Amino acid sequence: MRIFVLGAGGTGSLLAQLLARQGHSVWCGDRDVERARHFLGRKSDIEVVEANARNIWSIVRAGRGANLIVNASPAVYNQIILRAALRLRAHYLDLNSHLTENPFRPEQLRFHSRFVAKKRVALICAGVAPGLTNLLAQRSSELLDIVESVHIRLFESTESQDPISTWSADVAYDEAISRPRVYRDRRFHLARRFDERERFRFPPPIGEVPVYLAAQDEVCMLPYALPVRDVDAKIGGNDFERMRRWYRQGRLNRSRGMPRKHFPETLTPRAVAKLIRKGVLENARFAAAVLVRGVKGDQHLLIRWDASFPTLYQIRQRGLLSTPIPYATAHLAAIFVKHFPRQLAGVIGPAMLPLAVRRAVLADVRSRQFRVSMKVSRLKQIEEEF
Repeated sequence: MRIFVLGAGGTGSLLAQLLARQGHSVWCGDRDVERARHFLGRKSDIEVVEANARNIWSIVRAGRGANLIVNASPAVYNQIILRAALRLRAHYLDLNSHLTENPFRPEQLRFHSRFVAKKRVALICAGVAPGLTNLLAQRSSELLDIVESVHIRLFESTESQDPISTWSADVAYDEAISRPRVYRDRRFHLARRFDERERFRFPPPIGEVPVYLAAQDEVCMLPYALPVRDVDAKIGGNDFERMRRWYRQGRLNRSRGMPRKHFPETLTPRAVAKLIRKGVLENARFAAAVLVRGVKGDQHLLIRWDASFPTLYQIRQRGLLSTPIPYATAHLAAIFVKHFPRQLAGVIGPAMLPLAVRRAVLADVRSRQFRVSMKVSRLKQIEEEF
């Protein structure tokens, strides 16, 4: 395919390189061409053209001739880029939602009929979380007769002396100032930020850490795909603890805008390497867990998936210049592109993909250096009655 990647930052630049290795014809668009080349690296021969995600005609000019538009820009521009994809009669893929007009329904779904009319597919939220997490929840539902609840738990940690944006500062800030969505008793609600503290045990070497409610897209996607009663998402780790502290101190306020002191620009690979050499940035970790409770026959079961990804140290050992979250997100998005359902039409999320495609994606995930494990536990009678 001819693929245009809009947004050549930490995730988009790596994704473009992975897609080129798959044999696609790839070029990138970014508002800051010079900075995009720093992310791609000196040795990369991937073309970068100027494109402003705020302007539909800028995107159309830069993406002309593309079969697929990959939106690796901040989610606030989703609707503009979706319109550009329709103008170009191209398929579309993005990494997350912004939930602007309806806090409980991804804004991309408004374009479903238009993509059907153009006989094109828009695959939305096709990264790790959301993305892989949606697939694991859907896979669990296939093993159960009744799905009662889905709980997403994420761990994000950066071992550094100062705040460092190892992935998207815009996404991190949006996550910090947005009220979490929860789905309880088959109804959506807005919860308090950093609420419902819970001690959650991730696999070693992370162990038990506090996690808090967070604004995650899975909560607003899975209820449309699964007959489930409860869905929530929580995040833990020192990155989230730092944002929670700023929130309690009154430093996170939407009206004040994004404080660059707390959310600096995303580091280029060379800047990451420099901070590592200086000892300012020591390591970073990212992990995800999906817990699905339900009934199979007369048994109440808990299906737990754990996904762990290479640490910053492990990525550097392989000679790569990336950090855990963009590394994992770019690899998952590349797998979704590899199995892109071009025969379909409309706007769909990962959990709505055909069974064969979902299984192929999960098989590819397990064949990479990611660790994905599943454990099924029988719940005790006291838990059933509760």
